[in-house]
Amino acid sequence: MKKIAVFPGSFDPITIGHVDLVSRYLPLFDQIIVAVGINSQKTSLFSLEQRLGWLQQVFDHDPQVRIDYFEGLTAHYCQRVGASYLLRGLRNASDFDYEKTISQLNHIVGHNLETVFLISQPAYSHISSTIVREIIKGGGDASPFLPEQINLANLK
Repeated sequence: MKKIAVFPGSFDPITIGHVDLVSRYLPLFDQIIVAVGINSQKTSLFSLEQRLGWLQQVFDHDPQVRIDYFEGLTAHYCQRVGASYLLRGLRNASDFDYEKTISQLNHIVGHNLETVFLISQPAYSHISSTIVREIIKGGGDASPFLPEQINLANLK
């Protein structure tokens, strides 16, 4: 049986912290689906098409990674794609408190869906899509926080 995992997020935009987590998860799973969750209550800075395109570019070299998107509950999406594992990164204690609660709910709703946590590398623990979006909106240089495949000219 293949070990399939889903790494969900808004990826608005994808950061070098996200890329690091996926690369560290790769040896543990047969397939990782990096999936953009569409949250109707959130306004994204970048279009779904732009985010999916960036994900394709970033992970194009790795056949273990599949790019997708979904609406609705993450646990239900995992069931649809046959994933038994949900991947999350933890930057700090508040991430842990939030993610622990979500993981317990996903375990029930997702019929034993297991959440696997990796702690962010210290070099990436201060990076979040939210902070990167603020830098971009403020006209700052976000390139130190973004994968090299992202064309900064498209960020303006």
